[in-house]
Amino acid sequence: MSGDQPGRLAGKVALVTGAARGIGAETARRFVEEGARVVLADRREDEGEAQAEALCALREDTACFVPLDVTNEAGWSAAVEAATRRFGGLDVLVNNAGMIRVKPLDETDLETFRKVIDTNLIGAFLGIKAVMPTMKARGGGSIVNFSSVQGLEGRENMSAYASSKFGVRGLSKTAAIELGPAGIRVNVVVPGPTKTKMTERKGWTDAQYDAAYRGYPLGRMADAREIAEVVLFLASDESSFCTGADYVVDGGVLVGKPRG
Repeated sequence: MSGDQPGRLAGKVALVTGAARGIGAETARRFVEEGARVVLADRREDEGEAQAEALCALREDTACFVPLDVTNEAGWSAAVEAATRRFGGLDVLVNNAGMIRVKPLDETDLETFRKVIDTNLIGAFLGIKAVMPTMKARGGGSIVNFSSVQGLEGRENMSAYASSKFGVRGLSKTAAIELGPAGIRVNVVVPGPTKTKMTERKGWTDAQYDAAYRGYPLGRMADAREIAEVVLFLASDESSFCTGADYVVDGGVLVGKPRG
């Protein structure tokens, strides 16, 4: 798993879901900047293709795009096969794809609840299962799953989202135990409020976004690249003795109540 391309991920091959925009796109970019070859996966084909082309402009033949619905098991098999065919295998999986629905419990129907669980939790489960054979064949790897601050505390009107994100943490800890002997590390990134399409509010300025978190320690939202830096650490050999852990990147949101 080595190569002549300099960087913290030199010679590694990664698959990043939800890579067409936001944290996924920034993660893919940082991986390429640090020497990896990356398979970008997303349901948004036009945006995903554009991201892959932009990364290939940074370094030739360094990225490709595969369409993927993370809730589809056959789709996962096809994505891993595409990665193996193009780049020889996989060393890193980033289960970043996710969705959120904000509704009171009494207004949350079963279809909505299941859709969030299927995307955020079942998608991560299917991804882990899909990459296990190729990672074992390559002597190990790193799986990075995404939870949320709502995976560490409840929040009003987020029953489906919080349930899925708590579940990701439980899944990841169990996977870390089972896959550790094969040299596969499994960790969780727990981002706080981050400026992405998912958190976008029509007409808001950067100042308005940051003002919503003024009472918390860092008093602002994160840039997607700040979250991607932690993913990069977990994907790299710098975190070689880290597994089964939660890496909170929340600007202090979870440390306590806001200042008065």
